[in-house]
Amino acid sequence: MHMARVEMVMPKMGESIMEATIIRWCKNIGDKVEQDETVLEISTDKVDSEVPSPTQGILKEILFPANAVVPVGQVIAIFETESDVASDSTVSSPSANQSLTSESTLTVNKVSEIPLNEPVLTQAVLSNPIPGRFYSPLVLSIAKEEGISMAELETIPGTGKDDRVTKKDILNYVEAKKSGKIVQTATQTAAQTATQKVQETVVTASVASNVSTYQSTASTNGNTGSGGIHIPKKSFSYTGEYEIIEMDRMRKMIAENMVYSKHVSPHVTSFVEADVTNIVLWREKVKNAFEKKYNEKLTYTPIFVWAVAKALRDFPMVNISVDEDKIIVKKNINIGIAVALPTGNLIVPVLKNADRLNLAGLAAGVNDLANRARNNKLTPDDLANGTYSISNVGTFGNVMGTPIILQPQCAILATGAIRKKPAVIETPQGDVIGIRHFMFLSHSYDHRVIDGALGGAFVRKVADYLEAWDLNQDI
Repeated sequence: MHMARVEMVMPKMGESIMEATIIRWCKNIGDKVEQDETVLEISTDKVDSEVPSPTQGILKEILFPANAVVPVGQVIAIFETESDVASDSTVSSPSANQSLTSESTLTVNKVSEIPLNEPVLTQAVLSNPIPGRFYSPLVLSIAKEEGISMAELETIPGTGKDDRVTKKDILNYVEAKKSGKIVQTATQTAAQTATQKVQETVVTASVASNVSTYQSTASTNGNTGSGGIHIPKKSFSYTGEYEIIEMDRMRKMIAENMVYSKHVSPHVTSFVEADVTNIVLWREKVKNAFEKKYNEKLTYTPIFVWAVAKALRDFPMVNISVDEDKIIVKKNINIGIAVALPTGNLIVPVLKNADRLNLAGLAAGVNDLANRARNNKLTPDDLANGTYSISNVGTFGNVMGTPIILQPQCAILATGAIRKKPAVIETPQGDVIGIRHFMFLSHSYDHRVIDGALGGAFVRKVADYLEAWDLNQDI
């Protein structure tokens, strides 16, 4: 019984994640490792995660040290296993809660054993279609352009989470279809097994190509931000007393993301002042009863989320992303909520399908995300798929702000501090001066796709919903 080698690659933790930092190796060279046992800890896009072993065997090689930044799909370790355990030597995806896709985790040993010129070694189709499967707007757009019906789309194997079809899947299918290499797989035969191996091989080659392109771009540009944007280095001289503080990993990532967003999106900010007196008085009246009933503290944030979600339903062209010259209109309303961490850094967990939740559900969701963010308990999925974001600058006593868009979203709202101000109040007996509670809403948006009329109308609608709050509504 001979030994076989199995490669372990850096997993992909989200759609936009291109690299991860190795925090530490939990196993040493020569250690025996069980399948799914934690091998190393990595950090990517503000989340720390454990990476499990794809197989049972001996850890033979560690290819990158701790603190190394490694592109997704890159081989990071080699295992040696007994041949009957891994004779086909494919590295399976780590646990599902890490939101990994086979785009970044599949790799194949003994590729030379598969005759690449055989007609069976092509893109396969499913014998049992998958109706009702989720398809991204980009995949649907490609399907429409290529004349692929929904029935045909349901037969395409997906390598994404929950068998979703990725952009790469559908493009591979289109290419195979054009070259006449579609193979119908009716049963789990040897031919299907061979086809699966080649699909994995193609994925691996594609990942290697992407990694090579990424590394080439980075090396060509020198000091780069996200997406290979060139940022020229500058040298500065210092005089007098000073202290030099090395940025931590999260601060470096925040800095890179902010520079990238300002480079990509021409930011415009519209401001509206909202009278939120009814909300202030209502919350003061019901907050104790609310906490007793739902075991949740009632802050202003879930009310802001409620108003934003309603406004996004009214203005769906704010709930978008840009893909080159295409506008991707998101059907789900997933609202990111900026949370300040004890370290002074910022993180933006996402409340999914916020428009489908009542106030109690919004309060529970907001409080849960905030608590887990501050205790470093967020998962990669908690940060994924946001479509719009809210930053409460009023927490710091700021009355307004000009927030930076969190890519690939196209807009973000900053909610300012609520302050008492004298105001003119219209009554049947005439105008009087009274004390009201006001706050500023600052709406930054991507002027490539959201013009002033739309950006301004949206934030005005958010204010309208807040001002129309029913002072007598029940909890």
